[in-house]
Amino acid sequence: MPDNPKRAILYKGGSSGGDGGGREEDENCNRRNSSASEEEERRLRQELGRRLSNHVVPFLQIPKEEYPSVLVVEGTHTNGVIIRYIGEGYSQAQESMEDEMRAFYSVGQRSPTPLSSPSSGQLVAVRAEEEEEILRAQVCEVMADTVKVHYVDHGFSEVIRKTKVFELHEKFFHLPFQATKCKLAGLEPFCQEPAVLKKFEAMASGKILLAEILERGRTPVVVLYDTSQDDDVNINAACVKALQDKTLANPLQVNSAYMNVTVRSVCSDGTVYCQLPSRGLAKLNETLENIEAYFHSQVTSEFLVSRPFCGKRCLARYKGKWSRVEISNLHGSRVLDILFIDVGVQASVEVFELREIPPPFLRDLMAIPPQAVKCCLADLAVSVGSWTPDAVQWLREKVLNTTDCSMKVVRVDDTKRCVYVHLFTDKNHQDPTRSLNQQMVRSDLFKQNPDAFLTSHSSTAKIFTSTLSPKTPKTVEYTNGNPTASSSPAKPHLRRALSERGRGNAPPPRPPQAPSPPSASLHLPPLLELPPAGNNMDVYVSVACHPGHFVLQPWRDMYKLVVLMGEMILYYNKMEAKPADVEKNQIYAAKVQSSWHRVLVKGVLSNGLVSVYELDYGKHELVSGTQLRPLIKEFRQLPFQGVTAQLAGLKPRQWSEEASIVFRNHVEKKALGVNPKRRIAQQHRERRTLTEQTRSTGEEVFSWWEI
Repeated sequence: MPDNPKRAILYKGGSSGGDGGGREEDENCNRRNSSASEEEERRLRQELGRRLSNHVVPFLQIPKEEYPSVLVVEGTHTNGVIIRYIGEGYSQAQESMEDEMRAFYSVGQRSPTPLSSPSSGQLVAVRAEEEEEILRAQVCEVMADTVKVHYVDHGFSEVIRKTKVFELHEKFFHLPFQATKCKLAGLEPFCQEPAVLKKFEAMASGKILLAEILERGRTPVVVLYDTSQDDDVNINAACVKALQDKTLANPLQVNSAYMNVTVRSVCSDGTVYCQLPSRGLAKLNETLENIEAYFHSQVTSEFLVSRPFCGKRCLARYKGKWSRVEISNLHGSRVLDILFIDVGVQASVEVFELREIPPPFLRDLMAIPPQAVKCCLADLAVSVGSWTPDAVQWLREKVLNTTDCSMKVVRVDDTKRCVYVHLFTDKNHQDPTRSLNQQMVRSDLFKQNPDAFLTSHSSTAKIFTSTLSPKTPKTVEYTNGNPTASSSPAKPHLRRALSERGRGNAPPPRPPQAPSPPSASLHLPPLLELPPAGNNMDVYVSVACHPGHFVLQPWRDMYKLVVLMGEMILYYNKMEAKPADVEKNQIYAAKVQSSWHRVLVKGVLSNGLVSVYELDYGKHELVSGTQLRPLIKEFRQLPFQGVTAQLAGLKPRQWSEEASIVFRNHVEKKALGVNPKRRIAQQHRERRTLTEQTRSTGEEVFSWWEI
């Protein structure tokens, strides 16, 4: 049977007259036709091989996780980068299949016969040149003695001898082809630029990277990250920077002086961002003026950014005009952090405030290097700590309203991308004693904190807007060019980094203690309402230590928490950096990584760090005391979303590390259905923190449930 070589139909042979002469005639006929039958059988076998080799192979499914690991095979253009997914069901399944193929096509067992006449498009098994690997391939071109094949699981082609091509058995058709293509986001207009491809080849080819999937389709749109270094490297952003015209940059040389310097921003750590006259700055100003005129004749809403991602270059309003920005971090789908790359100012905005760069100006803007030069004042005898607010304010008052500054370069630190300078408010740069550096050394500005030091952080833009209403339009403005917030620019985070705490044999972390008597204006949120005992509810488990301690969030209100945290980012990132007086057992807003959280202070350490408990997520964190702010009334309306729970019917015990790990793997970071049994009573004094109350009002704030 053509579709099954193990089955056949047998026909009974007929006789003529029943004598031996008929049998002899049949035998003679069979001998005459034997050669023809063998040739027909060979033809049928080859046809059968073609049919088997043209079986449908399943389509490769994109991994469900948001950040899968990929091996970059080849990138001849950025709209079709060849990759292979790494992990279970992908690279591991491929390795298992190739091991099986190696055994199946072993020369010592079956001595497989090479295909005598492979055809174009046929799927075959190919013995690699090293004579050890058997790989799946598709025939691209058939020549006299050789065949050009494409290895469907490895993404490259090769010309081999015909003797190395074999029929592909049907059991090797079940695994999808592992080599697939993806498109690099933000590089679509420059997919074949030689500078982009050269940079991509150097940074990505042959490496295992992390892929952020922005759009899922036959060719997914991705952002690639190299996570092998101390800081994650955005490959897409690095390729965009390869488009910059170095002749438009202003290379700074040591011991050189520069006039007509404009100080654009001063950060809370003393870092200064300056603009120097250059061809690039002149071209930038001209291009941005043309964009202003272009937008006046267009409906700007047509240029709304529909697919934001870290490293994307676009436009936002700065001092009433459109300016270049780069997206540095995303907080959900609505709020994001941006950096004005030509003035060194960071802001938190909503996505509808951004605009795509119009196509007629895209190539020109990409070619102009960022015009903000990050500078640090040299020769300040400071080592640890941070600048005092008085010192920062003094420097801002000196330089931000001055249009005729000058500076002399002392040192260039390429690793930190920072220039150490002597800064002057006039053109008299030849007298070092007149520099702002020496004025600060002679002053008392650092005596409050003699261990202050300079770090390399950017400033956060002040946004004058009503951030508590998501429907209110927002505009970004600045006062005298001075960014009024002091937080550092967030690095692009692939995931929100949550500190892992030792769990298992250690005793369960205690739920937060009740805050001290609040002030008259402090109103705590109402206690989170859970369904009556015995009713089911959907939850998300944010933390799981062991069966006797885990934290869950009601699924129905998670969208409210997302909105609240977005509003907190917009509000607190616009505030002047005036740290709050931190007290133990009080509730604050704290910046953890790049997001603002509602927290309870558990302890204040002598080194300036503060131990806090995230009231909505149930996690313990250590943050700098400078990252705490008062929690305003508008952010105290939503009940705290973290509910501490334990499994019902279990006696208190010391859980083993193995049991804790099994439990954690089953529930942590997962959406589940639960059935609350009861809230553990407050009178259990040995577990006093299971249900807490404020000491002044007796209002219940935290609770511990059996699930």
